[in-house]
Amino acid sequence: MAGTYNKDERIPSIKLTAIQYVIALILAILVSGLWRLQVLGAQNYRALAEANRIRKVPILAPRGKLYDRDGRLLVDNYPSVTCFLVPEQARNLDADLPLIADGLHMQTDQLHAILLRYRHQPKYQPIPLQQDITPDEQAFIAAHANELPELETIEEQRRLYPSNGFAAHLIGYVGEVSEDMLDDPRYAFYQPGDVVGRSGVEESYDPILRGQDGSRDVIVDSHGRELGALGIEPAKPGKSIKLTIDLDVQKAAEEALGARQGAIVAIDPRTGEVLAMVSHPTFDPNRFAIRIHRDEWNKLIADPDHPLMNKAIQAQLAPGSTFKIIEAIAGLQEGIAQTLKVDCHGGAVFYGRYFKCWISARHQSHGITEIGKGIYQSCDVFFYTLAEKMGIDTIAKWAHMFGLGQKTGIDLPNEAAGIMPSPEWKMRNYHQKWFAGETISVGIGQGAIAVTPIQLIRAIAGIGSGGVLKRPHVVFPNEIPADLKDYYQDRFPGSGDQVVPIDPANWQIVTDAMAQVVSFAGTAGFAHLDGIDFAGKTGSAQIVSNAYKASVGGGAKLNDTAWFVGMSPRRNPEIAVVVMWQNGSEGYFSARLAARVIEAYVNKERLRDHNLMQVAAKTNPDAGKPSSTVPVTVKGKSAPGAAKPKSIGQMQPPRVATASPTEMAALWTASVAHPEDPDAKQLPARIAAAFSLTKGTTLQAGTFLLPPPPTPRNGGRE
Repeated sequence: MAGTYNKDERIPSIKLTAIQYVIALILAILVSGLWRLQVLGAQNYRALAEANRIRKVPILAPRGKLYDRDGRLLVDNYPSVTCFLVPEQARNLDADLPLIADGLHMQTDQLHAILLRYRHQPKYQPIPLQQDITPDEQAFIAAHANELPELETIEEQRRLYPSNGFAAHLIGYVGEVSEDMLDDPRYAFYQPGDVVGRSGVEESYDPILRGQDGSRDVIVDSHGRELGALGIEPAKPGKSIKLTIDLDVQKAAEEALGARQGAIVAIDPRTGEVLAMVSHPTFDPNRFAIRIHRDEWNKLIADPDHPLMNKAIQAQLAPGSTFKIIEAIAGLQEGIAQTLKVDCHGGAVFYGRYFKCWISARHQSHGITEIGKGIYQSCDVFFYTLAEKMGIDTIAKWAHMFGLGQKTGIDLPNEAAGIMPSPEWKMRNYHQKWFAGETISVGIGQGAIAVTPIQLIRAIAGIGSGGVLKRPHVVFPNEIPADLKDYYQDRFPGSGDQVVPIDPANWQIVTDAMAQVVSFAGTAGFAHLDGIDFAGKTGSAQIVSNAYKASVGGGAKLNDTAWFVGMSPRRNPEIAVVVMWQNGSEGYFSARLAARVIEAYVNKERLRDHNLMQVAAKTNPDAGKPSSTVPVTVKGKSAPGAAKPKSIGQMQPPRVATASPTEMAALWTASVAHPEDPDAKQLPARIAAAFSLTKGTTLQAGTFLLPPPPTPRNGGRE
């Protein structure tokens, strides 16, 4: 029968039950998905839908400006326009890239590299393409708004730095945050493309200078075109900061160093405020205000002269004879140097080896030398002997007390610590014992010892201040918000503020001898400043041995590092200056550069005092008259009952000692030892003027006749 039911064609009950369960499960999944979309995710998808209609346009906060100590503008901002690309708004991004590259004067490969860098970020996130675009590039974007809806522009304030690299290492520069920086906890809240400080003050104080970005809500259509505005959250500008830098002193230091390679730092030893900081060769930070080209960056980092290095805080070099000031204080405090006298014959034997004095290169000697003469004529034999008597442990102890071998804590990034060798240091680093002969080299600032200019000037200025050492800083402490003070204290660790006990008698011996250095009895007679109490110490540090220099035929690149540390007045100084001239040969050349900076500072202070006295005289005829009482100071503080110390403008010049025939010969040699220096041409005339000689008169003293100008020498270190 046709209608008869075939039992073999029936679906088994087990299969039917399984199918029913599968269908029920599918329905359950669909219902739960519908519930999740329509109920649980309603708020989220409503916001996403709203975002398709409303876009947040960032408003970039302008960075705080930088001023000098007198309120003069150093770093400003200028209005700029940046082009961004929003990938989700592009119809066919790959096809659009050639047109975008042509309109923005870029390479297609450059655009591909930018997109590759931001490949992991959301499609709606704007990608910075070109900063500081030109008016014609802005016109291109506006004219192609329909064809290239992915292109947008944002107005922002961009950095404007002083020209010609003025104070570039101190100020620093800004640039885009790198991928490596984003891994640093300090940059946890930054996004790719954000502009941050990358060096100097810009990096150190970026959290203060940066400000807080705002945003603008705009209504857009499906092509990304703006149809209207809804609201705005204003940006909060960064806080402006007043630096401790004195613009006039900075200018004097920049001009003094000129095209020479090296560094100059001027500080106020009473507070640790940095008045000037110069490092050459320099760079133009304005080139970093917009994205620097890779070729230009590679050229900077491959330059053997290291223009990006802040030599003031990073160059680690042997200090030469400037170290003798620290050694002299150590010897006096240990009770050794007071009675020490040596007879310098141009060298001496220590531990079976003959060590030359620098003056032997002139076939001369210092004769009987005590501590004072040892300082102002920089006798190596005296300090060889003193080092032998003290030993390396005592020398290292006092050097560490004055901050050598450790960071100063200056509020700038990447400060170097330098090296103060000792037996423990050598064993730890080289697994070798210390040899006694090494102590002799350290005694004149050679050997393994290495300092930075900022370390050296802090130490010497601390000695001039009676043992009171201050932490150098470039921003006034009251410029830092209270909630960030601990952060900055921890971020820049170092020796900081400290006091090293110095006996007043020893203090006077050393500072008086330093004043003689810049007299015609000393090694820097031509740095003497009439009417200014000026003291200092020269130093020249070899970078290669004389034997090696002779074997390769010499050359300017192998000349010694020329150091000078100076201060005014000689005790309780108001300003201290260090000059480090790479390949400058002799310390007395650097002394002349320091004298320019000291003179600029003193002249400015005298003018300020004069103006104040004129104002005071209108109300009190006796105001401003200098006291006839000589100030008495002990360890940087006025003694009980003593008159108030005079200002730097009231200081009288130190007595100038008569030059001996040997010293006159040394000064004459200085006039030709550095022929490439324009100032050298003036030295013979200054010698003649100093000794009241008429034009054409042969320089002589007693029966000693000066030889004709010698050729530049390879030996000698002062």
